[in-house]
Amino acid sequence: MPAPPSWEFHLPLSPGDLLRSGGPAQYVVQEVLPIAQVAAQLAEFRGAFRVQGPLAILQHFDTLYSLLHHFRSVNAAVKEDALELMTKVVSRYSSDLSSILDDLDLSPSERTTHLNALKMNCYVLTHLVEAFEIDCKSGLAGLDPSGKNKKNHATGSGFCWEDERQPLIQLLTQLLQLDLRRLWCGLVVEEEFISLVTSNCYRILEKPSISHQKHRATREAVMHLLAVALTHYDHMLSATLKITQMLQHFEHVAPVFAGAVSLWATEYGMKSMVGELLREIGQKCPQDLARDASGVKGYATFLSELAEQIPAIVLSNMSVLLHHLDGESYVMRNAILTAMAEMLLKVLSGDQLEEAARGTRDQFLDTLQAHLCDVNGFVRSRVLQLFTRIVQQKALPLARFQAVVSLAVGRLQDKSVLVVKNAIQLLAAFLSNNPFSCKLSCTDLAEPLKKEMQKLQEMRDERTTAAAALITPEEEWEAMLPELRATIHQLLHTLQGDEEEEETALEVEETALSTAERIIQLLRKLNYKDAIRLTQRAMCHFDGEEPFTSSSVLENDKEAMTLAILRTLYTDFHLENDIQQLSHSNGEDPVIEEQPPPELVKQEMLVQYLQDAHNFSMKITEALSMVSRMMYESSVSVVQEAIEFFVTVSQFGVPQALLGVRRMLPLVWSKEPGIRETVLSAYRRLYLSPSGDSERARAQSLVQSFSLLMVDASLGTIQCLEEIISEFVQKDEIKPSVVHLLWEQFTEKAQRSSLERCAAVMLLGMMARGKPEIVGSNLDVLVKTGLDEKVIEDYRLAQEVCNAISKLANSNKPAEGKNLAPFRLPQTHLLFGCLSEAVTKGFAQPSTLWIPFTETAVTLTYQLAEGPEEICAQILRCCIQQALEKLQEPPGVATEAGTSPSSVLGSTKMLPTFLLTHLISLMGNVALQQVVHLERAVSAELRRRRVLGEEQEAKKHVGNSIKEQNAKNIENETTMEEDLGLVGASADDTEAELIRSICETELLDGKQLLSAFVPLVLKICNNPGIYNDPALSAAAALALGKLCMISAQFCESHLRLLFTMMEKSTLSGVRSNLMIAAGDLAIRFPNLVEPWTPHLYARLRDPCQGVRQTAGLVMTHLILKDMVKVKGQVSEMAALLIDPEEEIVGLARNFFSELSSKGNAIYNLLPDIISRLSDPDCGVEEEAFRTIMRQLFSYITKEKQTESLVEKLCQRFRTARTERQYRDLSHCLTLLPLSERGLRKMQDNFDCFADKLHDLSVYNSFIAALNRLRRSVTKLETKALIEEMEQKLRACHTRGMDSTEVPREILCQEEGKTPLPGKKSQVAGSCRRRRRRPMSIANNDADSSFVTPEPRVPRRCRGTAPRRAAKKPTVTFSSDEENSPEAGLYAELTDDETPSKVTPIARASACRDL
Repeated sequence: MPAPPSWEFHLPLSPGDLLRSGGPAQYVVQEVLPIAQVAAQLAEFRGAFRVQGPLAILQHFDTLYSLLHHFRSVNAAVKEDALELMTKVVSRYSSDLSSILDDLDLSPSERTTHLNALKMNCYVLTHLVEAFEIDCKSGLAGLDPSGKNKKNHATGSGFCWEDERQPLIQLLTQLLQLDLRRLWCGLVVEEEFISLVTSNCYRILEKPSISHQKHRATREAVMHLLAVALTHYDHMLSATLKITQMLQHFEHVAPVFAGAVSLWATEYGMKSMVGELLREIGQKCPQDLARDASGVKGYATFLSELAEQIPAIVLSNMSVLLHHLDGESYVMRNAILTAMAEMLLKVLSGDQLEEAARGTRDQFLDTLQAHLCDVNGFVRSRVLQLFTRIVQQKALPLARFQAVVSLAVGRLQDKSVLVVKNAIQLLAAFLSNNPFSCKLSCTDLAEPLKKEMQKLQEMRDERTTAAAALITPEEEWEAMLPELRATIHQLLHTLQGDEEEEETALEVEETALSTAERIIQLLRKLNYKDAIRLTQRAMCHFDGEEPFTSSSVLENDKEAMTLAILRTLYTDFHLENDIQQLSHSNGEDPVIEEQPPPELVKQEMLVQYLQDAHNFSMKITEALSMVSRMMYESSVSVVQEAIEFFVTVSQFGVPQALLGVRRMLPLVWSKEPGIRETVLSAYRRLYLSPSGDSERARAQSLVQSFSLLMVDASLGTIQCLEEIISEFVQKDEIKPSVVHLLWEQFTEKAQRSSLERCAAVMLLGMMARGKPEIVGSNLDVLVKTGLDEKVIEDYRLAQEVCNAISKLANSNKPAEGKNLAPFRLPQTHLLFGCLSEAVTKGFAQPSTLWIPFTETAVTLTYQLAEGPEEICAQILRCCIQQALEKLQEPPGVATEAGTSPSSVLGSTKMLPTFLLTHLISLMGNVALQQVVHLERAVSAELRRRRVLGEEQEAKKHVGNSIKEQNAKNIENETTMEEDLGLVGASADDTEAELIRSICETELLDGKQLLSAFVPLVLKICNNPGIYNDPALSAAAALALGKLCMISAQFCESHLRLLFTMMEKSTLSGVRSNLMIAAGDLAIRFPNLVEPWTPHLYARLRDPCQGVRQTAGLVMTHLILKDMVKVKGQVSEMAALLIDPEEEIVGLARNFFSELSSKGNAIYNLLPDIISRLSDPDCGVEEEAFRTIMRQLFSYITKEKQTESLVEKLCQRFRTARTERQYRDLSHCLTLLPLSERGLRKMQDNFDCFADKLHDLSVYNSFIAALNRLRRSVTKLETKALIEEMEQKLRACHTRGMDSTEVPREILCQEEGKTPLPGKKSQVAGSCRRRRRRPMSIANNDADSSFVTPEPRVPRRCRGTAPRRAAKKPTVTFSSDEENSPEAGLYAELTDDETPSKVTPIARASACRDL
């Protein structure tokens, strides 16, 4: 062992301190070696280590210090050698110290030597670790922390620092586990030494990559080293401060330290460390946490992770954190609430909790419930997630089910999308984990609840009756009286000494009542001796006090007096009540009553269970309607959660769930792939996994489920279901057994009802859309079974058969690029014979289902038949013949078979109304389908044949001139292709012109069958007074619309009649049909209908709900397809947002939602909408106006649009006429998300509204807009602008109020002037309050005229020649003037009265009957 040094090594605060002398006995580095000498000196140190061991550091410390000083410049090999050498030195020293520290004869000089060597070795090793860690972090010296150069390291030196860290940390841990205090004379190890060793641990944890899985061993080594420092060297205070600092600055260390603290508390018993850390976090200022958004995340994650790992230990220290629940940082609130939830799940759950734990659990649950209404949406959302976990793990007490469910239902109306989404998830979790039943139908639960409550009441009544029949106190007294007398007689003759000896245990109470209570208890226990002795003592002690008073007659008879007092005590009811009140006031437990029988207790529990289940079911039912409305929200996640919720509800048998399942059907057409896939997945889970033991049983369950879904379903619902089922069929998710079962159900192999057969055909038709062979292979079965002679009995089944067969026409369209002939059946096919027979046989039968069946049959004929016009013409002739045969004639008048229907009805002959309705409806269907056939099938066939001919011609041309083609260059080929393209376009125009010519000149020509019906239709339409049957009028109106679809000339001639009926008809069915027809005409002949556009908008205010809904649908399609110019009249669509009918409101919302996606459409229309709706003569009420504007302004999201609207609205104040308009404009300003630039726009236009600020409502609106802006800005400049604007507003408002203190009317009277127009008078106010007349009044106004609109004149024609204004004609119904058959047959217009433009046919669309 070398001689002990005369100096002492002090651990420096910085490496440079070792170069300066701090005292006479302090070690100082004598020389920092040059870089060139470091390697040689390091080799000398290696040799000295071999000889002297670890103490060689005492002579060679300067060498290692020089290496650390030049670390960045030293060769990597030298660094690695130094690290390897120091690892060996410290490892050797750690082994040697174990025996050295056990030596009791260690001299002070030897202790000092070893202490210096320990400090020097640890100093060098830890600083080497630090240097390598810094190099690894910065990527110097060839060290790449990302591991990209790991292969190079392995192939080169083979050194990887990340692999070397763990052994070094374990070596230091081994060193610290020794009892190093012996080197410090048994005192505390100096803090600088512990900080030297642990500092590298914290530095290693600062790297974000330390949380990766591959560094798990290093993390655990660091945790164990720190644990040794905590347990052996009192490192808790330093560790607490360092951990809290790192949590604030390094977010990634939170899970790491949570695991470390959990390890220290469980394996090392350092539970106090948890308390210190939580106390340190709890002492943080809430205001500072709110400002430090990044720092608080570390604390929050640490608390959440720690509570998850050691919830019981955190629970005991939870009180120091609770004040943060009232702080501004929502992140910290979330963390504490999450910690509470973890404790509820892992510590405070179960039925065996003690009273204190149960109280803590209730407090935590109360806190969570309170924060369901937190001001921050993220907190509300987090609490809902926590409750979802609690419910899923069945840790929520049953008593709180109802309260939490009610809160969750309330959160469904939250403005935050995230909160709504999690509220739906919580309700779904309640359903999936409810303790009540697998079926939660309110109806099913109400009946057993009522029954069991009745049974409970009967049991209670029986118990009350039995209790009344018990022995009374008087009877009990009489029973015990003989024994009492004997006992009193015995006691009175007992020796005095014995009496005193026995009475020593009996002492009277403080009051007479308490003593009386004790006596009664002794009597009930049959302890008569003590009761008598105590009574006698009380008689002496409470002499004269109630109840120990007796009659003077009994004073001499001690036995009788004692019995009288005992009787009073035992039988007096009032005395018993006084005793019970005394017991309650003293906090004593009342006398234990008799326990109810077990049967009664069980019945009460059963009733309570059923009551809770019923209440829970009611709440879920309440949530259904709210969730169903969320399926059409803009948030995809909310829609998906709503769909999943209804899937869950359906699985629990809630009847109202079927409405939600139907409501989600239209979402299958959603443009969002996620929503569409969610709908398909929902129906897959609901219907494609049926229960059943066999394949057939599962098929029956699936068919029954789909059939139930179609009961009373609308046409739109059926179409959506068809899309879903066809998707399943295409993916082979519906098994063949289901198809076989449907065919059996349709063909009645077993007895089936009509509805079941109809459902089977509908499902087969839906499947045929995915696989047409399902119907195509069994076409004859469909025709023979569904269209047989019994078709008259069930037209609904026949109609669905036609719909199923029509899938063949839709699926056999030729693929693009292939000129194949379309799929058609010959006229002699059995199908068309059965259809013709079914139509003609039912013509003369009064059935409401005949018309829709006929429409389907005619459509199917035109889709599949060769020469369908001939088949339909034959059907029409047969029906005409039947009508003529049914015609009632006067005696002696014969009817010729060839008489036209118009001449027949022109005489005095009568025809049943339903026959005429059938005839006109059939004609209208044929007329429309003929146009569709020409436009689609004939036009497509002409095009196909032309292309086919061109291809054959081209092939022939190529074969004949192949040599010539080889000689041509590429430019000539391109020119030829362009010429061929022009030829093709010209040919298309020729074909379109041919079809148009046929429609214009031939279909309604006098020689055609359809033309014979035109006078009949016009006569019925022109004479509503005579032909007043609703069905007939609706059919005639719809037929007129279909006839107008044929020819532009015919349409132009009868548009005025059509719109007159739409405006004037008293039948809602007629108005609806004509609205649909007008929509189709607007697409086919847009130029003709364009002048009548205001009359289309007018139907949006129709008094009939059905007409308004139809008009809304039609206008939605026309506007979104750009077939109608969107003008200020779109305000009529905006007015539908406040319609009383929810369906119409939804339609309007959908319209504006779609319109908002078309560029700046809503932005451009808003000023005109505001002007029209705020007009006092024809606008809406003020509250309704605000509701509409709230919806419309939600679509204004662009900042430039906001700025421009601020300017426009401010300028509109100049043209506003009434105070109502001032208020409306100012309210619109509050709906805009005002920005700094918008505020400047408002300041620039301040003069426009300054004189309107005297109105309190206007002033408050501007102040509200500024307050919203103030809450969102942080710039001091912007806040100064807001203050300046607010001062100007306040000044103008105050000045305006001062000027209006004196009533204007008085001022005007004094000055002899009329009132100024700025202030409304009573008369003017009454005029302005007048609303636009209801549509029903307008329709019946005899003085109102219906005028053909002025035609739209092309710009090139304007100003060419002045045109004399024609007198506007007035149209009146002929039935109002004269009921002559000839009067009003035609409603023609002159050329000057209506536009004469003709538009080529674009396409045709079918109308429907109402």
